[in-house]
Amino acid sequence: MSTLLSTHSLSIRPDKQTLLDSVEITLQRGNRIGLIGFNGCGKSTLLSVLAKTNQPSAGSVTHANRCVIAYVEQRLPKALNSYSLTEVLLSLLPSNQHLDNLWLAEIHLAQVGFTPEQFTQRLDSLSGGEHTRLLLARALMQQPDLLLLDEPSNHLDLPTLLWLEQFLQRWAGSFVLVSHDRRLLDSVTNCSWIMRDQTLHQFQLPCTRALEAFLHQDAALEKTRLSQKKEVDRIEASAKQKAQWGKVYDNEDFARKAKHMFKRAERIKAEMNDAPQRSPWSIGLQTQALAADRLLEFSNFKVRVKPHAATLYEVDNLRVKSGDRIAIIGANGCGKSTLLKQVWQQYCDVQQGAALTIHPNCKLGFYDQEQQQLKDNDALTDAIAHRLKLPQETLKMALIKAGFEFSSHHKAVANLSGGERARLMLANLNLGHYPLLLLDEPTNHLDLDGKAQLATALSETQGAVLMVSHDRDFIESSCNRFWLVQGGQLSEVYEANQAYLELGAGTIGEKANENRPITSSLPHPSSAVTDEEAQLKQLLQLEQQLAEDLTRKPKHQKPQKQQRWRQQIEQLNQQLGLV
Repeated sequence: MSTLLSTHSLSIRPDKQTLLDSVEITLQRGNRIGLIGFNGCGKSTLLSVLAKTNQPSAGSVTHANRCVIAYVEQRLPKALNSYSLTEVLLSLLPSNQHLDNLWLAEIHLAQVGFTPEQFTQRLDSLSGGEHTRLLLARALMQQPDLLLLDEPSNHLDLPTLLWLEQFLQRWAGSFVLVSHDRRLLDSVTNCSWIMRDQTLHQFQLPCTRALEAFLHQDAALEKTRLSQKKEVDRIEASAKQKAQWGKVYDNEDFARKAKHMFKRAERIKAEMNDAPQRSPWSIGLQTQALAADRLLEFSNFKVRVKPHAATLYEVDNLRVKSGDRIAIIGANGCGKSTLLKQVWQQYCDVQQGAALTIHPNCKLGFYDQEQQQLKDNDALTDAIAHRLKLPQETLKMALIKAGFEFSSHHKAVANLSGGERARLMLANLNLGHYPLLLLDEPTNHLDLDGKAQLATALSETQGAVLMVSHDRDFIESSCNRFWLVQGGQLSEVYEANQAYLELGAGTIGEKANENRPITSSLPHPSSAVTDEEAQLKQLLQLEQQLAEDLTRKPKHQKPQKQQRWRQQIEQLNQQLGLV
């Protein structure tokens, strides 16, 4: 197994904050790594350093000779917004090579699920999921051996997330994947890197098993640390007693023994394990259960983006009662968030009718995924008091529990990150003790630990929850009812997996290629480019690359790529009838 990337004494200290200190990494061919850690621990920074787009504070990063590394960031440069999809891919090449490589760009676009009609579409017209697929196609243009993927699953709907999972399962190269989606990490990785305590804890295990091993490791270290602390306390107590006796009785022997014992205690302290870094905040969601057979009731309720717009779908003969934790599942754009917003708007405007009935004693709490409920100019104490009349001391304690130090309580909301805004909104909902919560993508800005805390809080809630989410693990661990929106209809299904299967039936990309591995060199011919001229161009390109590689000295040749090129040449010859 060959090494693709390695580091020596790697340290990262942006703004005088130590993220990593003297870390050694060896990444081998075949490693499929999930990079895990708290929000803000430096995962994206580490990826950029491994890609050499940023410099480490100390140490070095070494790429293997002839190893091509593609760094897939979260967004493409804004300068490319007016480019077509093919132009975005071809922009990686010199302009005089664009025409000759147009076929290759089209192959890669088709490989990630774009149709020929979309090839001329502008970048700024893409959805979030389409943008992610274009990022991957652009990376494939470089024919990489290693992909560095910075949260490609962010804000994806379930069909696109299922497609990404299939893509990475079929990818024949190596990768490092930053993600907070446990189900995705478990299904596509074979190794895990956990960033914590200024180091990188490395496991040859996928996400869930690695986290379990990490917890066992933590428990063993904590047991040792407590034992060491107990021994230090015993020695120091005995030393203080002997030092006191030495003074009272003017006994040098007691004084000398006390001095030696204090030194022994200091040596043990120096060897003691530090307490592991923990998440500096916690999530709770206290709700109120109403003794009623319905909190909400829908009867031919028409879901519309605007009052007089076309109906997306109807919700009919469905009730929500205390104890219901309902996940609304579906693709982006089908109207899931619209349903929550419409219910919230009618509640705020007291516009009830035959189509929607809200229990008169039912207060609603709303988590808006766009976070527009927060006013940028408000201080944190004002923002958390939104709609609530509570003592200042209660508000301050809620902010501290949500991870905001007392010194930051005067800070303006405008200065908060997405994750901090999410914690502030959840803390506000926790203070409200609402009988019914409407949660629109509450996990978008949470890390794995935050998602687990929120799932636990929801599973223990006494009230009701109506929630939109695309995170499968989160849905299954926190919800007990499932509504599927598909094909202009909303229906209740008995299991979340049933909804995934129905959504996955239309997963992006060609089903015929489901089991074909995606190679890190030139792909197999795609159905998007089937004309003879394009296949001949591809054949000539492959033959040229093979010939050029064979002219190199043996130690500089690429036997594995030569084998793949020969296989592709043979396949193209058969398709063109040349054999």
